[in-house]
Amino acid sequence: MKMRRTNGHRALTAVALAAGMAFVVAGCGGGGDDEGKKEDTGSSSSAPAPDEDKGKDGGSSSEPGQSGSLATVQGNGISLTVTSAERDQGGFLTLAGKVTNNSSGRWIGAEWISDEQELKKNGGSLAGASLVDTAGKKKYLVLRDTQGRCLCTKFQGGIGQGDTIDWYAQFPAPPEDTAKVQLQLPTMPPASVALSGSE
Repeated sequence: MKMRRTNGHRALTAVALAAGMAFVVAGCGGGGDDEGKKEDTGSSSSAPAPDEDKGKDGGSSSEPGQSGSLATVQGNGISLTVTSAERDQGGFLTLAGKVTNNSSGRWIGAEWISDEQELKKNGGSLAGASLVDTAGKKKYLVLRDTQGRCLCTKFQGGIGQGDTIDWYAQFPAPPEDTAKVQLQLPTMPPASVALSGSE
């Protein structure tokens, strides 16, 4: 099954094509310098997420289309971006991206602690993350080793105000024909993530 493009992706493609045509027409007028500005136009065309995408805690979620990201969610001054979702040969799915602390102080990730007794000792981490395959009606929890340590980023020492760090989390891989999942984290709105290798 081939991945379906979202309406947001189609709209962004149409905007990029229209911008490209405008530069071609301007180039015929003898400007010559406009060609290097094509990428800047594409990045300025993103619109804010609609109100229905806001989470319970004032967070928001954006569809794919931002440069280099599959999805971005925000809540309580924290921004999480998903930059990759890769299936591994061992039957795992690894998500990775960046977390930025835009709050007024150091953030330790305490609200993302897992409710599972085995994972609570991970402290501030992505142990509370899960993936939901809405089409297959199945939920996938973060993987852990035999000692109960999550296969995910732990925010040891927290994230300073204004700082950004890389993160990852591993899950059991959904079936090959699953093209999209929702990443869910406590206190954050769900993020729809397209999976690579889904054909």
